[in-house]
Amino acid sequence: HAPHDDRCSILEFDAVTVNDEGELYFFKDDKLYKGFYAEAELSNKTFIELDDQHHIGHVDAHGHHDHHDQHDHQFFFLDNKVFSYDEHKLEKGYPKDISEVFPGIPDHLDAAVECPKPDCPSDSVLFFKGQKIYHYDIKTKKVDETELKSMPNCTSAFRYMGHYYCLHGHHFSMFDPINVEVHGKYPKDIRGYFIRCHHFDDNTVDEHIERERCSRVHLDSITEEEDGDLFAFRDHHFLSVINHTFHSDKIQIVFKGLHSDVDAAYSHEGHIHVIKGDMVYAHKVSHTPGDTFEPLDGYPVPLKEELGIESPVDAAFICPGKDIVYVIKGTKLYEVDLKVKPPVPGKPKPFTTFKKIDTAMCGTKGVTVVIGSHFYHFGSPMLMLASKAIPVKHDVAKELFGCDHYIPPKQ
Repeated sequence: HAPHDDRCSILEFDAVTVNDEGELYFFKDDKLYKGFYAEAELSNKTFIELDDQHHIGHVDAHGHHDHHDQHDHQFFFLDNKVFSYDEHKLEKGYPKDISEVFPGIPDHLDAAVECPKPDCPSDSVLFFKGQKIYHYDIKTKKVDETELKSMPNCTSAFRYMGHYYCLHGHHFSMFDPINVEVHGKYPKDIRGYFIRCHHFDDNTVDEHIERERCSRVHLDSITEEEDGDLFAFRDHHFLSVINHTFHSDKIQIVFKGLHSDVDAAYSHEGHIHVIKGDMVYAHKVSHTPGDTFEPLDGYPVPLKEELGIESPVDAAFICPGKDIVYVIKGTKLYEVDLKVKPPVPGKPKPFTTFKKIDTAMCGTKGVTVVIGSHFYHFGSPMLMLASKAIPVKHDVAKELFGCDHYIPPKQ
């Protein structure tokens, strides 16, 4: 087994939480890792009595919520017991049975996360066990039980910067706490986001570029410039093919204000417009690999203001020399004329050739629709809508990025 002093070698944490200052705490066996980089320390150094009085080697789950006295109470769950800490001190009378503190909640939990108003209709805690989720109303003690369908079982869960995350081993998914649905392309590797791992993040440049070119992992977005140069987004990576040469970099290095999880991108008049959530970012395109794309004044702006469309968006593209943005949402295609201000999307047209796409672009040869590691070609947007059959399937890595072999994604 790899030493647990190295957080990057851990395949599954016991629990994750966030302290009052917004710092992430990762628990594994009797160790606690604070923040993105810090070395392991014994968890009973911060949470006294957690290990030395009760001989706990690990925790099953962790959650916390704010009481009316403004203190942040943290709960640790182990087997059938719950430990409550106030300012890192075990509260009087604890540990107690889970059933006493949280009636209706089972023992041997996998994960727990608080969900305060207005994220949830009332102050709640979400408990995970196997494929079951228990929504526990703190005030009424009512429990609603549902099935976990949209992601793998949670090994731990936490709330960070207003978003909810479920860990599955060393991967994670972001989910909606009300219906526990996953929106976006998940799971993703925690080591590229919440944990800084030098051997994971800082491969040699050549190895990293080759891996991105050949891994055949789905794309979040792709767009084509009028000169045929390609720009694509995958997780927190920006990929480009400039003068037939592939290059890869971190999104945050190339695009100020952006980090990851791009929904769509389209090119227009020397600028690349990136849709992320309900905002649109615009940057001046550089055709030199490794250059920073300068942000345009006045951006980001709300998607509704820029295109008259509500998020989420699956794809957006403009064909060369045109001023029409085609926006794909599910199985509907919208046309937005950029010359009309404020923008008014046309009546949605059915696009039912595929149930769901990852991204699409339009170039001199027509429309390219990307699903997973493959793409499909249509002569024009209208031919795409009229098509009754699925066209020939092409390989993204081979035909767009020039890679004829396979390199698996970094584990």
